[in-house]
Amino acid sequence: MKKILFSLLLVSSIVFGAFAQQFEVTYISSASDKSFTGYVVLYLSKDSKVPTSGMVGFGPTAYFSVYVKNLKPGGVVKINDEANGYPAALSDIERGQYYAEVVWDKNLGGRAISSSPGNIYSEPIKVEFNKSTKTVYHLLADKVIPTPEFKETAVVKELRAPSALLTKSQGRPVTVDAAVILPKEYNTEPNRKFPVLFKVSGFGGDYHRYSGSEMPSAPIDSIPVITVYLDGNCSLGHSVYANSDNNGPWGDALTTEFIPLLEKQFRCNGAKLLTGHSSGGWTVAWLQTHYPKVFDGTWSSSPDPVDFRNFQKINLYTDKNMFYGKDSTLNSVATVAGFFPWVTMKNIYQVENVVYRGEQMHSFNAVFSKKGADGNPQQLCNSTTGVIDTAVVSHWKNYDISLYLRSNWEQIKPDLDGKLRISVGRQDNFLLNYAVVLLEGEMKKLNSKFQFAYYPGDHFTVSSPEYMKDGNQFLKQKYMEWVAKNKQ
Repeated sequence: MKKILFSLLLVSSIVFGAFAQQFEVTYISSASDKSFTGYVVLYLSKDSKVPTSGMVGFGPTAYFSVYVKNLKPGGVVKINDEANGYPAALSDIERGQYYAEVVWDKNLGGRAISSSPGNIYSEPIKVEFNKSTKTVYHLLADKVIPTPEFKETAVVKELRAPSALLTKSQGRPVTVDAAVILPKEYNTEPNRKFPVLFKVSGFGGDYHRYSGSEMPSAPIDSIPVITVYLDGNCSLGHSVYANSDNNGPWGDALTTEFIPLLEKQFRCNGAKLLTGHSSGGWTVAWLQTHYPKVFDGTWSSSPDPVDFRNFQKINLYTDKNMFYGKDSTLNSVATVAGFFPWVTMKNIYQVENVVYRGEQMHSFNAVFSKKGADGNPQQLCNSTTGVIDTAVVSHWKNYDISLYLRSNWEQIKPDLDGKLRISVGRQDNFLLNYAVVLLEGEMKKLNSKFQFAYYPGDHFTVSSPEYMKDGNQFLKQKYMEWVAKNKQ
């Protein structure tokens, strides 16, 4: 009977009160027998047969969301022109064939709504939007996104460190998770200890990529290392392992809870190096500058903005609007080859206003902003107008790496100087090279021994053999300095 009632077939020519396009969506008790409170998100794509698979804001997918409270299994949610939508109201989107999929977001800790374990979802169906806006479509959510399993091998292990700090902050059990990749010598030389290279992924990375891998850790030049792959995923985006009002004390959890457990369970020799690209690049620069006694050297690759006077070419301290430049042109959040516009700030903020958590701009707010009166991160700018909230910027200052270094250099220099290398492509797609240039100028004024390097290429093509060799040589040098200091 349920199959007949909620068949995933197009139901056409049904007239309802408001003359607007409409989806009626429900979930069934086999997917969850509990009442649902949260956001229901509809994904529509002309190009992808699985609309939830794309990068949010970086393609033609349309998104619609509604918030519901205490809805029982079998209850119907209507998604129509009253829903929060992007790029337009449901009745106003381009006509044609679409693949449609719906996700019920239980927000249990996963980052992306479309892939968070425990979320309820439907199989995609194909629908036809024609001139009639009276059509009703039905979607039945009868599946649950599973919790991924990690398959350990002789050289790859999973480490999930329970965090009392994050558990207290978030009001639910939280662990700091990673894939631990062992060098080939780990199992052949049972009495040997190894340095640790912490590798932090960019936005959207997942340590489960190493599940089942038989590939041992790559050495730094000729030095075998234990590689610890951290992805930073949390329900509001990428934690970047910084202490924040919204995500909790991720930096302290990593350094005081995860690392001691790592060193207890694996044969580490005490040396701790860092590397990461993009959001991972910002992460490792933050960790090295804020925990200079914990880490012994860091190669930061194409980091997210390290100087907020150039936040993807926007000066957060003097500019008034995230969407528009002084000449009223649209500001870019992503480009082709650092020049040709690809995605605008206006696009990305407006789509993330619909897909309400777990994406890049939300991630920045979650780390850098105070918690608002409604329990959510305060927003850097108005998602409709782009006007920057200067009160929010005043709290973001605490996460401006350049400002932190300039303000605290004399105190932190003895433990930090010479430990950081930042490299970036000259044509970075996300315009991240400009902030690196600013930071380099400030560190030259302070006569620091930090290294800065610029290479041909963009955010995705910069990793040439030369680029990788130079970065690894820096890490090798920092390790050899640690060996000399510790007489290993």
